[in-house]
Amino acid sequence: MKISIITPCFNSEKTIRNTLDSVEDQEVNEIEHILIDGGSTDGTIRILNEYAQRVSYDVKIISEPDDGIYDAMNKGVRMAAGELVGIINSDDWYESETVKRVSGVYDGTDSEIIYGAIRVYEGERIRSIEFYHHDFLMQRMINHPGCFVSRGVYERVGLFDTTYRSSADYDWMKRAYDSGAEFVPVYDVLANIRTGGMSSSNVGFRETLKLQYQWGQVSAPRYAVYTIKSYVGDMLRKLVGKNR
Repeated sequence: MKISIITPCFNSEKTIRNTLDSVEDQEVNEIEHILIDGGSTDGTIRILNEYAQRVSYDVKIISEPDDGIYDAMNKGVRMAAGELVGIINSDDWYESETVKRVSGVYDGTDSEIIYGAIRVYEGERIRSIEFYHHDFLMQRMINHPGCFVSRGVYERVGLFDTTYRSSADYDWMKRAYDSGAEFVPVYDVLANIRTGGMSSSNVGFRETLKLQYQWGQVSAPRYAVYTIKSYVGDMLRKLVGKNR
């Protein structure tokens, strides 16, 4: 069984080697790695080409401008030939037996979305290990870097909605849940992530809050108050930055 792994990247020379090494360390031969670069101007493309020449499995590299990370993910999903598709960003990395562990669970019918825990790093230190069960999806998004999705679910549910800047994966996961997709939890750490980025910003917070409001999980007053507070927080950070 072939597994497709998609890595969106842009000017990622400082972190992407770790991501690539983690894919190379997987104990499964039937892998294709699809690298969607947004037109990097640093050394990212050189690193990707060296990697493609080094490994024995299929590597596909696309480098062109895109409309953000979810546009890049959509390009990768369209190219994917594997039965299962994983997405790992260019500053994240897999555990060495992740693909083997997921392959052992997948049965092609009742395991359409397989997911596990993630280890969160702040700098070089472990901040937390996180696992969110899909039964509580509307309260908290499951950890997307630790997810592998059957290609059939993408065919049924569609791709990521690029009108979202940070929470399109959350929107997509809810659509998959509503479609009746079968979720299978794996109670192991499958991926490691670094803090920061859009998902931890107030943009991500506001998009997630809006989704939860639309799903009836957040009241109108709470939605209004927390949205306003997030904008105030943005303004205060800008003022502090200007005064330094």
